[in-house]
Amino acid sequence: MAKKLSASSQPAQLIRMSSEDIKRRQWTEEEKRAISQIAKDQKAGDDSKIDFSDIPPLTKHQLANMVRLREVKKKVAVSVRLDPRVLIWLKSKGDGHLTRINDILLNLMEAERHPG
Repeated sequence: MAKKLSASSQPAQLIRMSSEDIKRRQWTEEEKRAISQIAKDQKAGDDSKIDFSDIPPLTKHQLANMVRLREVKKKVAVSVRLDPRVLIWLKSKGDGHLTRINDILLNLMEAERHPG
């Protein structure tokens, strides 16, 4: 005999909303106050009221594979001569060896500017 699902375990119906629906949404006064407070806290850099408890910690594998998020700025084209072993090593890491050169030099530059 199949188990009958209770009303509380049935999935909720999805409601389709467009961006226009969201823009036209009428906010309650309580919602407006909450959003205003969140905006003030965010502007002040205060994240003390954010509940991070449901975010799992990163694994060692995730941490090991993290890369620095670079600012997108216009780069200057240059010509550089590299030791063949360096180029082979850079290419062995996958596509983007020229970007990797820039990242390595950027990290070195920042480490020199901010020792420790």
